[in-house]
Amino acid sequence: MSASHEDRPTTTAPLLITGADLAGTGAGDLLVVDGRIAAVGADAADEAPSGAQRYHAEGLVALPGLVDLHTHLREPGREDAETIETGSQAAAAGGYTAVLAMANTTPVTDTAEAAERIWDLGQRAGYVDVHPVGAVTKALAGEELAELGLMARSRARVRVFSDDGRCVHDARVMRRALEYITSFGGVISQHSQDPTLAGATACCHEGELSGRLGLPGWPGVAEESIVARDVMLARHTRSRVHVAHVSTAGSVEVLRWAKSQGIDVTAEVTPHHLLLTTDLLSTYDPVFKVNPPLRPQEDVEALREALADGTIDIVATDHAPHVRQDKEHAFIDAAFGMLGLETALSVVSTVMVTEGRMTWADVARTMSTDPARIAGLTDQGQGLTVGAPANITLVDPTRAVVVDAAHSKSLSRNNPWHGRELTGGVHLTMLRGRVTAREGLVWGAGA
Repeated sequence: MSASHEDRPTTTAPLLITGADLAGTGAGDLLVVDGRIAAVGADAADEAPSGAQRYHAEGLVALPGLVDLHTHLREPGREDAETIETGSQAAAAGGYTAVLAMANTTPVTDTAEAAERIWDLGQRAGYVDVHPVGAVTKALAGEELAELGLMARSRARVRVFSDDGRCVHDARVMRRALEYITSFGGVISQHSQDPTLAGATACCHEGELSGRLGLPGWPGVAEESIVARDVMLARHTRSRVHVAHVSTAGSVEVLRWAKSQGIDVTAEVTPHHLLLTTDLLSTYDPVFKVNPPLRPQEDVEALREALADGTIDIVATDHAPHVRQDKEHAFIDAAFGMLGLETALSVVSTVMVTEGRMTWADVARTMSTDPARIAGLTDQGQGLTVGAPANITLVDPTRAVVVDAAHSKSLSRNNPWHGRELTGGVHLTMLRGRVTAREGLVWGAGA
């Protein structure tokens, strides 16, 4: 869809967005004043001041700004692959207004000072709110708890903790972490991978294909056994556990049972696990090497069903940028991970909305409202309601998006979607009433 304005709307005057489909509930208007939603629907035009700008959004869907619970921004330590600024630009271009930056940086985000540094860099960039995820254990070593309380009390107000990239394998350490976070309403996000069942070299779903390709197998039970253990620990401690990047039908079964028992567990699925399958590994292309690995079609179908029925709560990108020299190796030696921030909405639109599995209201829930709730973000994911911060994403639901890795805002190019056509593209992103991205152009705090 062509834009209504050639330039970015200014950030000072009131803005009236007209004719958008409000999160799939019907056409209406939004009035934004002083960074907040001042009116919704028929009242918006009536209450708009005479000097208000107008942004014609007919044919677009308005969503609350997207929130990603699982982003790797690589800073500090690997600024050659990504920085907080470039990752934030990619996030804004993808419709996000908040991301949670994983702790597996160098040094690890396992202290209050490290968490505050991430927070400050995100605020300085100003494309999205960057909330640091704190490590569960010091240096991700899985032995001694990190400064959970100090990080929670810091200016960064850390509420999500994860050793992502590594599993908190010791059940006693996991239990202690779950007990500790109850005092301030935190949540542990677990990378579910039993290292005795899927070791460091495991890189392909264990099955006929892994045997034929000669690649170390990563069996589904290595994930499922940790998910099962952790939901029982959550029940025992009356605490909260979040399961990162669910990839198997067996894990879905465990989650469905746990929720039926009232256990406080939430879960995420990545866009790549919703669409890509292990068959892609037959080319040995390392762009498709990810942890957990791509799974067979039957697992993909189970994940789609679980997201649609709420067994899996949210979509999270696991955006994992890598420089070329870390990916261009033999498959077994290449780095794990793939990009996701700029394409996540389009993948979900293609797989779940276009195929009739979800509505745009469901997209708002799984990519904004519930991620913000899980992370304890009070100023994100509030929906398109009067008084809420004007964190808004406009989506063109019919736009054909042909992914070109060369045009990514990320510093890295390990993009599994390159050359693929998807349906549904981000048109505009607004953070507290300030436009941060529009049709591929991005603006930070100082723009």
